[in-house]
Amino acid sequence: MDKEKEFAALLADVTKLGREQKGIVSEDQVKEAFEALSLSDDQLTLVYDYLKKHGIGIGTPADPEEFLSEEEHNYLKDYEESLKELPEVSENEKIGITISAMSGDKSAQNRLIEIYLPSVPDIAKMYVDQGVYIEDLIGEGNLVLTSGVTMLGAIEKPEEAEAFLTKMIMDAMEELISDSLDEDARGQKAVKHVQKVADKAAELAKELRRSVTVEELAEESGMSVDEIIEAIRMTGNNIEDIDYTEE
Repeated sequence: MDKEKEFAALLADVTKLGREQKGIVSEDQVKEAFEALSLSDDQLTLVYDYLKKHGIGIGTPADPEEFLSEEEHNYLKDYEESLKELPEVSENEKIGITISAMSGDKSAQNRLIEIYLPSVPDIAKMYVDQGVYIEDLIGEGNLVLTSGVTMLGAIEKPEEAEAFLTKMIMDAMEELISDSLDEDARGQKAVKHVQKVADKAAELAKELRRSVTVEELAEESGMSVDEIIEAIRMTGNNIEDIDYTEE
């Protein structure tokens, strides 16, 4: 593995560790993780800045809300305020409800959803500024929480429920972010494809002093007719310099 890939893999591992530790890692943990790469102080500072931007504090909790837009901040404030109306339970009550939920009791499972709802925005805060609105992160977390409480029969002890549900929520949020990044990448690829077709069309049209046909552009550019038509359709038939009226 080259240095860049090793660094990226280690950074992902430390970020995951921070999230598992509820948004905190120590300097020693970071230094130990990157020990083999012998990072300079400046390089470590960049790592710390990256972790902070991704909601992971060094030694003390970070304040991920500073990366929220005003709209997201207002949404989060209102949402957390609404959760205060949920009734509180003692730790013993929570254990009892969890045991019942583990046995398949529907009312206990619904009660457990209410108990863990406040933890969803806390988890979502660790994933801010990664291309997904916090409202969507919370929505995905709530959805997974709702299904997760029906799967508690897979754990052995009620004390394992919180870790079990938290992992499910974190995994779902990470997948949502990954899907969003994939979609962005596809969008960027599409934009580049359209731009390439438009540039080639403009170049050929300038040479011929008229609009060009799809077939002419395909012959001169080396692109296929299908590739050119795809780009035309992406723009709603709005690429200058191409005469596509017969397509």
